[in-house]
Amino acid sequence: MLIEKIPQKEILHFLPPQDFGIERLAYYYRNCRYEICEYSVGIKLMYANVYRYVFCEACGCLICRDEYEGITYFDFPVEGENGGDVEGAILKIEEYCLEKEITLRFTTLPADALQMLSARYDGIELQNTYLCRDYIYSVEDVMHFSGKRYAGQRNHIRRFQRLYPGACFRPLTQNDLPALERFMNRFNARFQKSEGEAITERESAFRILHMDHHSVFRAGCMELDGEIIGVALGEKCGDTLIEHIEKALSGEFEGIYPSIFQSFVSMFGQDCKMVNREDDAADKGLRTSKMQYHPCKILQKYDMNVKNVLHFLQEPPSLQTDRLTLDKIRESDANAYGALNLDDSRNRYWGYDYRIDWEGQTPSGTDFCRTATEDFSQRMNLSLAIRLDGEMIGEAVLYRFDNRGGAEIGVRISEAYAHHGYGKEAFTALADWALYTLGVTTLNAKCFRQNQASERMLGQLMQRNGEDEKMLYFVRRI
Repeated sequence: MLIEKIPQKEILHFLPPQDFGIERLAYYYRNCRYEICEYSVGIKLMYANVYRYVFCEACGCLICRDEYEGITYFDFPVEGENGGDVEGAILKIEEYCLEKEITLRFTTLPADALQMLSARYDGIELQNTYLCRDYIYSVEDVMHFSGKRYAGQRNHIRRFQRLYPGACFRPLTQNDLPALERFMNRFNARFQKSEGEAITERESAFRILHMDHHSVFRAGCMELDGEIIGVALGEKCGDTLIEHIEKALSGEFEGIYPSIFQSFVSMFGQDCKMVNREDDAADKGLRTSKMQYHPCKILQKYDMNVKNVLHFLQEPPSLQTDRLTLDKIRESDANAYGALNLDDSRNRYWGYDYRIDWEGQTPSGTDFCRTATEDFSQRMNLSLAIRLDGEMIGEAVLYRFDNRGGAEIGVRISEAYAHHGYGKEAFTALADWALYTLGVTTLNAKCFRQNQASERMLGQLMQRNGEDEKMLYFVRRI
Protein backbone atom coordinates (compact mmCIF):
# COMPACT_ATOMS: atom_id res chain seq x y z
CA MET A 1 0.00 0.00 0.00
CA LEU A 2 1.41 3.39 -1.03
CA ILE A 3 1.42 5.90 1.82
CA GLU A 4 0.80 9.41 0.54
CA LYS A 5 3.38 11.87 1.87
CA ILE A 6 2.50 15.39 2.91
CA PRO A 7 4.49 17.68 0.61
CA GLN A 8 7.43 19.31 2.36
CA LYS A 9 7.88 23.05 2.23
CA GLU A 10 11.03 24.38 0.67
CA ILE A 11 13.34 25.10 3.57
CA LEU A 12 16.62 26.87 4.09
CA HIS A 13 19.75 25.25 2.72
CA PHE A 14 22.86 25.98 4.79
CA LEU A 15 26.52 25.93 3.80
CA PRO A 16 29.73 26.04 5.87
CA PRO A 17 31.74 29.31 5.74
CA GLN A 18 34.20 28.33 3.03
CA ASP A 19 31.47 26.97 0.74
CA PHE A 20 29.18 29.92 1.39
CA GLY A 21 32.05 32.30 0.60
CA ILE A 22 34.15 34.55 2.83
CA GLU A 23 33.52 37.66 0.75
CA ARG A 24 29.83 36.83 0.73
CA LEU A 25 29.84 36.75 4.53
CA ALA A 26 31.73 40.03 4.62
CA TYR A 27 29.04 41.64 2.45
CA TYR A 28 26.63 41.26 5.37
CA TYR A 29 28.88 41.71 8.39
CA ARG A 30 30.76 44.82 7.28
CA ASN A 31 27.60 46.93 7.63
CA CYS A 32 26.17 45.10 10.66
CA ARG A 33 25.55 47.53 13.51
CA TYR A 34 24.81 45.08 16.32
CA GLU A 35 28.33 45.74 17.78
CA ILE A 36 28.46 42.14 19.08
CA CYS A 37 31.65 40.26 18.21
CA GLU A 38 29.83 37.10 17.09
CA TYR A 39 28.34 39.06 14.19
CA SER A 40 31.60 39.11 12.27
CA VAL A 41 33.53 37.04 9.75
CA GLY A 42 36.43 36.57 12.16
CA ILE A 43 34.47 34.84 14.90
CA LYS A 44 32.69 32.62 12.39
CA LEU A 45 36.00 31.47 10.92
CA MET A 46 37.90 31.15 14.18
CA TYR A 47 35.25 29.01 15.86
CA ALA A 48 33.73 27.25 12.86
CA ASN A 49 34.84 23.86 14.18
CA VAL A 50 33.55 24.52 17.70
CA TYR A 51 30.08 25.78 16.85
CA ARG A 52 29.69 24.25 13.38
CA TYR A 53 28.56 27.53 11.85
CA VAL A 54 26.59 27.29 8.61
CA PHE A 55 24.93 30.02 6.56
CA CYS A 56 22.25 30.82 4.03
CA GLU A 57 20.55 33.87 2.54
CA ALA A 58 16.84 34.66 2.73
CA CYS A 59 14.80 37.82 2.28
CA GLY A 60 17.92 39.90 1.73
CA CYS A 61 19.42 38.76 5.03
CA LEU A 62 22.18 36.46 6.23
CA ILE A 63 21.00 33.62 8.45
CA CYS A 64 23.54 31.82 10.62
CA ARG A 65 22.85 28.48 12.31
CA ASP A 66 25.17 26.85 14.79
CA GLU A 67 25.22 23.71 16.87
CA TYR A 68 26.68 23.33 20.34
CA GLU A 69 26.46 20.16 22.43
CA GLY A 70 23.85 18.79 20.03
CA ILE A 71 21.54 21.82 20.29
CA THR A 72 20.72 24.06 17.33
CA TYR A 73 20.78 27.86 17.61
CA PHE A 74 20.26 30.79 15.25
CA ASP A 75 21.77 34.26 15.19
CA PHE A 76 19.51 37.24 14.67
CA PRO A 77 19.34 37.83 10.88
CA VAL A 78 21.76 40.38 9.41
CA GLU A 79 20.60 42.69 6.62
CA GLY A 80 22.65 43.18 3.48
CA GLU A 81 24.11 46.50 2.39
CA ASN A 82 20.92 47.33 0.49
CA GLY A 83 18.64 46.39 3.36
CA GLY A 84 16.62 43.26 3.94
CA ASP A 85 13.41 41.89 5.40
CA VAL A 86 14.46 40.77 8.87
CA GLU A 87 10.95 39.66 9.84
CA GLY A 88 10.71 37.61 6.65
CA ALA A 89 14.04 35.96 7.45
CA ILE A 90 12.82 35.12 10.96
CA LEU A 91 9.73 33.53 9.43
CA LYS A 92 11.99 31.36 7.28
CA ILE A 93 13.88 30.26 10.41
CA GLU A 94 10.57 29.39 12.09
CA GLU A 95 9.45 27.33 9.09
CA TYR A 96 12.80 25.53 9.06
CA CYS A 97 12.39 24.56 12.72
CA LEU A 98 8.85 23.32 12.09
CA GLU A 99 9.92 21.15 9.17
CA LYS A 100 12.93 19.80 11.08
CA GLU A 101 10.92 19.44 14.31
CA ILE A 102 13.48 21.26 16.42
CA THR A 103 12.99 23.85 19.14
CA LEU A 104 13.53 27.42 17.99
CA ARG A 105 16.48 28.96 19.83
CA PHE A 106 18.36 32.21 19.26
CA THR A 107 21.85 32.96 20.54
CA THR A 108 23.95 36.10 21.18
CA LEU A 109 20.97 38.36 20.54
CA PRO A 110 21.53 42.12 20.62
CA ALA A 111 19.39 43.89 23.21
CA ASP A 112 17.48 45.73 20.48
CA ALA A 113 16.14 42.40 19.16
CA LEU A 114 14.57 41.37 22.45
CA GLN A 115 11.47 43.55 22.23
CA MET A 116 10.63 42.38 18.73
CA LEU A 117 11.09 38.68 19.48
CA SER A 118 9.50 38.64 22.92
CA ALA A 119 6.37 40.29 21.49
CA ARG A 120 6.32 37.81 18.61
CA TYR A 121 6.11 34.52 20.51
CA ASP A 122 3.79 32.68 22.86
CA GLY A 123 6.54 32.62 25.47
CA ILE A 124 10.30 32.87 25.82
CA GLU A 125 13.02 31.72 28.18
CA LEU A 126 15.75 34.33 28.27
CA GLN A 127 19.33 33.91 29.45
CA ASN A 128 21.64 36.85 29.97
CA THR A 129 25.06 35.58 28.91
CA TYR A 130 27.03 37.18 31.75
CA LEU A 131 30.24 35.31 30.93
CA CYS A 132 30.24 36.47 27.30
CA ARG A 133 29.73 40.22 27.57
CA ASP A 134 31.71 42.32 25.08
CA TYR A 135 33.93 45.21 26.13
CA ILE A 136 33.33 48.33 24.01
CA TYR A 137 35.70 51.32 23.93
CA SER A 138 35.74 54.70 22.23
CA VAL A 139 38.17 54.77 19.31
CA GLU A 140 38.96 58.38 20.16
CA ASP A 141 39.87 57.45 23.74
CA VAL A 142 42.15 54.60 22.68
CA MET A 143 43.94 56.65 20.03
CA HIS A 144 44.97 59.30 22.59
CA PHE A 145 44.69 57.75 26.08
CA SER A 146 44.11 61.25 27.44
CA GLY A 147 43.37 62.16 31.04
CA LYS A 148 44.21 60.81 34.47
CA ARG A 149 42.39 57.51 34.09
CA TYR A 150 44.71 56.50 31.24
CA ALA A 151 47.92 57.44 33.03
CA GLY A 152 48.86 53.79 33.47
CA GLN A 153 48.45 53.02 29.77
CA ARG A 154 50.50 56.08 28.77
CA ASN A 155 53.28 55.07 31.16
CA HIS A 156 53.42 51.54 29.75
CA ILE A 157 53.55 52.83 26.16
CA ARG A 158 56.30 55.37 26.96
CA ARG A 159 58.34 52.70 28.67
CA PHE A 160 57.96 50.41 25.66
CA GLN A 161 59.05 53.21 23.31
CA ARG A 162 62.02 54.07 25.51
CA LEU A 163 63.21 50.46 25.86
CA TYR A 164 62.59 49.48 22.22
CA PRO A 165 63.00 52.62 20.11
CA GLY A 166 63.33 50.58 16.91
CA ALA A 167 59.94 48.92 17.27
CA CYS A 168 57.27 49.91 14.78
CA PHE A 169 53.70 48.85 14.05
CA ARG A 170 52.85 48.21 10.41
CA PRO A 171 50.31 46.30 8.28
CA LEU A 172 50.73 42.53 8.15
CA THR A 173 51.03 40.99 4.67
CA GLN A 174 51.31 37.54 3.17
CA ASN A 175 55.03 38.16 2.75
CA ASP A 176 55.29 38.06 6.55
CA LEU A 177 54.32 34.39 6.83
CA PRO A 178 57.85 33.12 7.66
CA ALA A 179 58.32 35.80 10.33
CA LEU A 180 54.80 35.14 11.59
CA GLU A 181 55.61 31.45 11.93
CA ARG A 182 58.69 32.27 14.01
CA PHE A 183 56.60 34.56 16.22
CA MET A 184 53.99 31.85 16.73
CA ASN A 185 56.66 29.36 17.79
CA ARG A 186 58.09 31.83 20.31
CA PHE A 187 54.62 32.64 21.64
CA ASN A 188 53.66 28.97 21.98
CA ALA A 189 56.86 28.20 23.85
CA ARG A 190 55.87 30.76 26.51
CA PHE A 191 52.15 30.00 26.54
CA GLN A 192 51.07 29.19 30.10
CA LYS A 193 47.31 28.60 29.98
CA SER A 194 46.32 24.96 29.67
CA GLU A 195 42.50 25.27 29.70
CA GLY A 196 40.77 23.83 26.66
CA GLU A 197 39.02 27.09 25.75
CA ALA A 198 42.25 29.10 25.93
CA ILE A 199 44.07 26.59 23.73
CA THR A 200 41.20 26.62 21.22
CA GLU A 201 41.30 30.42 21.08
CA ARG A 202 45.06 30.46 20.52
CA GLU A 203 44.94 27.81 17.80
CA SER A 204 42.02 29.56 16.09
CA ALA A 205 43.81 32.90 16.21
CA PHE A 206 46.96 31.57 14.58
CA ARG A 207 44.95 29.70 11.97
CA ILE A 208 43.12 32.83 10.85
CA LEU A 209 46.36 34.82 10.74
CA HIS A 210 47.57 32.42 8.04
CA MET A 211 44.51 33.00 5.85
CA ASP A 212 44.73 35.18 2.80
CA HIS A 213 41.62 37.23 3.60
CA HIS A 214 43.19 40.60 4.32
CA SER A 215 40.63 42.29 2.11
CA VAL A 216 38.17 41.34 4.86
CA PHE A 217 40.44 41.78 7.87
CA ARG A 218 42.66 44.55 9.13
CA ALA A 219 45.88 43.04 10.42
CA GLY A 220 49.06 44.56 11.76
CA CYS A 221 52.23 43.56 13.55
CA MET A 222 54.74 45.10 15.91
CA GLU A 223 58.19 44.56 14.43
CA LEU A 224 61.61 44.91 16.03
CA ASP A 225 64.90 44.21 14.24
CA GLY A 226 63.09 42.39 11.46
CA GLU A 227 61.20 40.05 13.80
CA ILE A 228 57.51 40.12 14.69
CA ILE A 229 56.98 40.53 18.44
CA GLY A 230 53.22 41.07 18.42
CA VAL A 231 50.20 40.89 16.13
CA ALA A 232 46.63 42.21 16.02
CA LEU A 233 43.78 41.46 13.64
CA GLY A 234 40.23 42.71 13.39
CA GLU A 235 37.51 43.88 11.03
CA LYS A 236 35.11 46.76 10.63
CA CYS A 237 31.45 45.91 11.29
CA GLY A 238 29.23 48.96 11.01
CA ASP A 239 30.87 51.72 13.05
CA THR A 240 32.74 49.24 15.23
CA LEU A 241 36.25 47.87 14.85
CA ILE A 242 36.12 44.35 16.29
CA GLU A 243 39.54 43.22 17.44
CA HIS A 244 39.66 39.44 17.18
CA ILE A 245 43.34 38.81 17.85
CA GLU A 246 45.93 40.50 20.01
CA LYS A 247 49.01 38.39 20.76
CA ALA A 248 52.44 39.55 21.94
CA LEU A 249 55.63 38.40 23.62
CA SER A 250 54.78 40.25 26.81
CA GLY A 251 57.32 38.33 28.87
CA GLU A 252 60.13 39.73 26.73
CA PHE A 253 58.89 43.23 25.92
CA GLU A 254 57.45 45.44 28.66
CA GLY A 255 54.43 47.52 27.72
CA ILE A 256 53.88 45.80 24.41
CA TYR A 257 50.16 45.05 24.82
CA PRO A 258 48.92 48.63 25.35
CA SER A 259 51.31 49.71 22.59
CA ILE A 260 49.86 47.20 20.14
CA PHE A 261 46.28 48.02 21.09
CA GLN A 262 46.73 51.77 20.61
CA SER A 263 48.71 51.30 17.41
CA PHE A 264 46.16 48.88 15.95
CA VAL A 265 43.23 51.21 16.66
CA SER A 266 45.14 54.27 15.42
CA MET A 267 46.04 52.56 12.15
CA PHE A 268 42.83 50.70 11.41
CA GLY A 269 40.09 52.47 13.39
CA GLN A 270 40.08 55.88 11.73
CA ASP A 271 36.69 55.21 10.09
CA CYS A 272 35.14 53.67 13.24
CA LYS A 273 33.58 55.13 16.37
CA MET A 274 33.93 52.18 18.72
CA VAL A 275 36.25 49.23 19.20
CA ASN A 276 35.09 45.86 20.56
CA ARG A 277 37.76 43.78 22.33
CA GLU A 278 35.33 40.85 22.69
CA ASP A 279 34.53 39.02 25.92
CA ASP A 280 36.81 37.87 28.72
CA ALA A 281 35.77 34.18 28.72
CA ALA A 282 35.32 34.49 32.51
CA ASP A 283 39.10 34.74 32.88
CA LYS A 284 40.02 36.95 35.85
CA GLY A 285 43.23 38.22 34.26
CA LEU A 286 41.52 39.12 31.00
CA ARG A 287 38.66 40.83 32.81
CA THR A 288 41.08 42.91 34.89
CA SER A 289 43.01 43.89 31.77
CA LYS A 290 39.91 44.85 29.79
CA MET A 291 38.53 46.92 32.65
CA GLN A 292 41.81 48.86 32.95
CA TYR A 293 41.13 50.33 29.51
CA HIS A 294 37.86 51.84 30.85
CA PRO A 295 35.17 50.52 28.48
CA CYS A 296 32.38 52.87 27.45
CA LYS A 297 29.99 49.99 27.92
CA ILE A 298 29.97 46.29 28.58
CA LEU A 299 27.63 44.92 25.97
CA GLN A 300 24.99 42.42 27.05
CA LYS A 301 23.87 39.68 24.71
CA TYR A 302 21.17 37.12 25.24
CA ASP A 303 20.21 33.56 24.44
CA MET A 304 16.51 32.89 23.90
CA ASN A 305 14.56 29.63 23.93
CA VAL A 306 11.19 30.11 22.23
CA LYS A 307 8.17 28.45 23.78
CA ASN A 308 4.80 27.56 22.28
CA VAL A 309 1.52 27.35 24.18
CA LEU A 310 2.15 23.66 24.86
CA HIS A 311 5.02 24.60 27.20
CA PHE A 312 2.49 26.02 29.65
CA LEU A 313 0.69 22.68 29.93
CA GLN A 314 1.97 20.44 32.72
CA GLU A 315 0.12 17.27 31.69
CA PRO A 316 -1.96 16.14 28.70
CA PRO A 317 -5.63 16.99 29.29
CA SER A 318 -8.54 14.62 29.77
CA LEU A 319 -11.49 15.65 27.60
CA GLN A 320 -14.98 14.20 27.74
CA THR A 321 -17.65 14.12 25.01
CA ASP A 322 -21.04 12.40 24.90
CA ARG A 323 -19.47 9.11 23.89
CA LEU A 324 -15.70 9.50 24.06
CA THR A 325 -12.79 10.28 26.34
CA LEU A 326 -9.61 11.89 25.05
CA ASP A 327 -6.58 11.53 27.30
CA LYS A 328 -2.88 10.75 27.27
CA ILE A 329 -1.49 7.67 25.56
CA ARG A 330 -0.22 5.08 28.06
CA GLU A 331 1.99 2.02 27.83
CA SER A 332 -1.13 -0.11 28.24
CA ASP A 333 -2.26 1.23 24.85
CA ALA A 334 0.71 -0.38 23.11
CA ASN A 335 -1.28 -3.04 21.25
CA ALA A 336 -4.05 -0.74 20.06
CA TYR A 337 -1.72 2.15 19.25
CA GLY A 338 0.72 -0.11 17.45
CA ALA A 339 -2.06 -1.60 15.34
CA LEU A 340 -3.30 1.90 14.44
CA ASN A 341 0.15 3.09 13.37
CA LEU A 342 0.94 -0.06 11.37
CA ASP A 343 -2.34 -0.17 9.44
CA ASP A 344 -1.19 1.02 6.00
CA SER A 345 -4.63 0.91 4.44
CA ARG A 346 -6.05 3.11 7.19
CA ASN A 347 -3.05 5.47 7.18
CA ARG A 348 -2.78 5.92 3.44
CA TYR A 349 -3.86 9.55 3.76
CA TRP A 350 -2.47 10.24 7.23
CA GLY A 351 0.61 11.73 5.59
CA TYR A 352 3.24 9.97 7.68
CA ASP A 353 5.09 6.72 7.06
CA TYR A 354 6.79 5.28 10.13
CA ARG A 355 9.32 3.50 7.90
CA ILE A 356 11.07 6.80 7.18
CA ASP A 357 11.95 7.54 10.81
CA TRP A 358 12.60 3.91 11.66
CA GLU A 359 14.79 3.33 8.61
CA GLY A 360 12.73 0.45 7.28
CA GLN A 361 12.38 -1.31 10.65
CA THR A 362 9.02 -2.16 12.19
CA PRO A 363 8.66 -0.55 15.61
CA SER A 364 6.55 -2.05 18.36
CA GLY A 365 3.48 -0.53 19.90
CA THR A 366 5.59 0.34 22.93
CA ASP A 367 7.96 2.27 20.65
CA PHE A 368 5.06 4.34 19.32
CA CYS A 369 3.81 5.03 22.85
CA ARG A 370 7.28 6.11 23.94
CA THR A 371 7.58 8.47 20.97
CA ALA A 372 4.25 10.12 21.83
CA THR A 373 5.42 10.64 25.41
CA GLU A 374 8.77 12.08 24.28
CA ASP A 375 7.12 14.44 21.82
CA PHE A 376 5.00 15.88 24.60
CA SER A 377 7.92 16.09 27.04
CA GLN A 378 9.72 18.22 24.44
CA ARG A 379 6.48 20.13 23.81
CA MET A 380 6.64 19.40 20.09
CA ASN A 381 3.31 17.53 19.73
CA LEU A 382 0.33 16.53 21.84
CA SER A 383 -1.09 13.10 20.98
CA LEU A 384 -4.22 11.93 22.79
CA ALA A 385 -5.87 8.54 22.79
CA ILE A 386 -9.51 8.53 21.66
CA ARG A 387 -11.30 6.08 23.93
CA LEU A 388 -14.68 4.42 23.74
CA ASP A 389 -15.65 2.67 26.96
CA GLY A 390 -11.99 2.83 28.00
CA GLU A 391 -10.66 1.21 24.83
CA MET A 392 -8.35 3.17 22.51
CA ILE A 393 -10.03 3.48 19.11
CA GLY A 394 -8.04 6.28 17.55
CA GLU A 395 -5.73 9.25 18.00
CA ALA A 396 -6.21 13.03 18.09
CA VAL A 397 -3.12 15.17 17.71
CA LEU A 398 -2.04 18.81 17.91
CA TYR A 399 1.26 19.45 16.17
CA ARG A 400 3.31 22.01 14.21
CA PHE A 401 3.06 24.63 16.94
CA ASP A 402 4.45 27.78 15.34
CA ASN A 403 5.21 29.57 18.65
CA ARG A 404 2.87 32.39 17.62
CA GLY A 405 -0.47 30.90 18.62
CA GLY A 406 -0.83 28.57 15.65
CA ALA A 407 -1.04 24.77 15.55
CA GLU A 408 -2.32 21.99 13.31
CA ILE A 409 -4.87 19.37 14.25
CA GLY A 410 -5.49 15.85 13.02
CA VAL A 411 -7.67 12.86 13.96
CA ARG A 412 -7.65 9.21 12.85
CA ILE A 413 -9.93 6.36 13.86
CA SER A 414 -9.24 2.61 13.69
CA GLU A 415 -10.96 0.80 10.82
CA ALA A 416 -13.26 -1.18 13.12
CA TYR A 417 -14.76 2.06 14.51
CA ALA A 418 -14.98 4.10 11.32
CA HIS A 419 -18.21 5.63 9.96
CA HIS A 420 -19.81 6.26 13.37
CA GLY A 421 -18.94 9.96 13.71
CA TYR A 422 -16.24 9.35 16.33
CA GLY A 423 -13.64 11.27 14.34
CA LYS A 424 -15.80 14.37 14.07
CA GLU A 425 -16.74 14.16 17.75
CA ALA A 426 -13.11 13.88 18.86
CA PHE A 427 -11.98 16.58 16.43
CA THR A 428 -14.59 19.03 17.78
CA ALA A 429 -13.62 18.37 21.38
CA LEU A 430 -9.89 18.83 20.79
CA ALA A 431 -10.39 21.92 18.61
CA ASP A 432 -12.58 23.64 21.20
CA TRP A 433 -10.14 22.82 23.98
CA ALA A 434 -7.16 24.05 21.94
CA LEU A 435 -8.84 27.36 21.07
CA TYR A 436 -10.59 28.17 24.33
CA THR A 437 -8.46 26.52 27.00
CA LEU A 438 -4.95 25.93 25.72
CA GLY A 439 -4.70 29.35 24.07
CA VAL A 440 -4.24 28.47 20.40
CA THR A 441 -5.41 31.40 18.27
CA THR A 442 -5.20 29.82 14.81
CA LEU A 443 -5.99 26.16 14.22
CA ASN A 444 -4.99 24.68 10.86
CA ALA A 445 -5.80 21.38 9.19
CA LYS A 446 -5.20 19.80 5.82
CA CYS A 447 -6.15 16.70 3.88
CA PHE A 448 -5.26 15.06 0.61
CA ARG A 449 -7.60 15.81 -2.28
CA GLN A 450 -8.43 12.12 -2.56
CA ASN A 451 -9.56 11.92 1.08
CA GLN A 452 -13.20 12.82 0.58
CA ALA A 453 -14.29 11.81 4.08
CA SER A 454 -11.78 14.18 5.69
CA GLU A 455 -12.69 16.93 3.23
CA ARG A 456 -16.37 16.67 4.23
CA MET A 457 -15.60 16.70 7.95
CA LEU A 458 -13.15 19.60 7.77
CA GLY A 459 -15.53 21.55 5.54
CA GLN A 460 -18.22 21.27 8.24
CA LEU A 461 -15.97 22.26 11.15
CA MET A 462 -13.50 24.76 9.64
CA GLN A 463 -13.17 27.32 6.86
CA ARG A 464 -11.46 26.41 3.58
CA ASN A 465 -8.50 28.74 3.06
CA GLY A 466 -6.43 27.31 0.25
CA GLU A 467 -5.38 24.40 -1.89
CA ASP A 468 -2.60 23.15 -4.09
CA GLU A 469 -2.23 20.29 -6.52
CA LYS A 470 -2.08 17.75 -3.71
CA MET A 471 -3.69 19.18 -0.56
CA LEU A 472 -6.73 21.09 0.69
CA TYR A 473 -6.23 23.53 3.57
CA PHE A 474 -8.57 24.64 6.32
CA VAL A 475 -8.43 27.09 9.22
CA ARG A 476 -10.40 27.97 12.34
CA ARG A 477 -9.76 31.02 14.50
CA ILE A 478 -11.21 32.29 17.73
